[in-house]
Amino acid sequence: MSNTQHLARKTVQALTPYLSARRIGGKGHIWLNANEAPDCSEYQLDSSKLNRYPEFQPPALINAYASYAGVNNEQLLTTRGADESIEILIRTFCEPGIDSILICPPTYGMYAISAETCGVAIEEVALDAQFDVDYFAVEQAVNKSDSQVKIVFLCAPNNPTGNMLDREKLVHLLQATAGKALIVADEAYIEFCPERSQVDLIAQHENLVLTRTLSKAFALAAIRCGFTIAQAPVIAMLSKVIAPYPMPEPIAQIATQALSEKGLAVMLERVAILNNNRQLLQQALNELDCVTEVFPATGNFVLVRFKDSAKVFAAFANNGIIMRDFATKKRLENCIRITIGNQAEMEATLTTLKSL
Repeated sequence: MSNTQHLARKTVQALTPYLSARRIGGKGHIWLNANEAPDCSEYQLDSSKLNRYPEFQPPALINAYASYAGVNNEQLLTTRGADESIEILIRTFCEPGIDSILICPPTYGMYAISAETCGVAIEEVALDAQFDVDYFAVEQAVNKSDSQVKIVFLCAPNNPTGNMLDREKLVHLLQATAGKALIVADEAYIEFCPERSQVDLIAQHENLVLTRTLSKAFALAAIRCGFTIAQAPVIAMLSKVIAPYPMPEPIAQIATQALSEKGLAVMLERVAILNNNRQLLQQALNELDCVTEVFPATGNFVLVRFKDSAKVFAAFANNGIIMRDFATKKRLENCIRITIGNQAEMEATLTTLKSL
């Protein structure tokens, strides 16, 4: 160990970091491993105010997203991607070394990473046999006499399995855990199935929090712009902890344009195309001999279980197609996650699979 690494917190020294798509890397020309959009839009920037610190919560951006999401301004906080929202929630509501979060694996890895870096324990209630949330087990974990669970993270659509939340069971869980824990529904991919959003429940449940992002359907992964939706008391607490200038002025300008009438129309057209590409891919995958299971697909990705995922992954790599390998994850043996790309990218994907 170096002469400085030992100075880091013990949990950080032992931490296995989250390996983002860019961190993993890979050589290829078709990138289908990060659930990114296959296209992007152009935006105009006003650089006349770059000498000034940005607004804490840029009014134009907050107004635009509040209108889009159907909530009040005081129910909204913009963050540097949904990942910052996850970390801010943990830092705000969990006492290090005392409290814990609860996750339902297999699910998005940053919930656990953020908790570990904050010195907060992690409890798990595995998804059931169909990869749906076990609501009764989650309720029991939160309500047991010695429970220290302060936040429950539920991803919907779940990354990587694609499962959604059961609204009736979610409402019961919110009622059963009121005053004890926050229930966070991660809606990073909700634009691909907007009818399944839980945003209208915010008004009735103070312990419900939603996290959103412009990275997926809005094709703005590079600008790192996300949102937290909750009742005003929760937003007020988060506002105490978040950095003083969380949203750079150029980012706010781009995000506001993306949320304009024109920007929303572009996003909806993109979603329609990607949802159609996803449906066509699913149909084709179900006809391939190398495929044993196609998981439910509700976002801009589909998880596929193959007879021999190592062989499939290698074939993709040889053809310059970069996918996300989940084969080493518990219960996801032989699974690869495929991002839904444009028509040419999907055809290249199927050509590779048919060659096997």
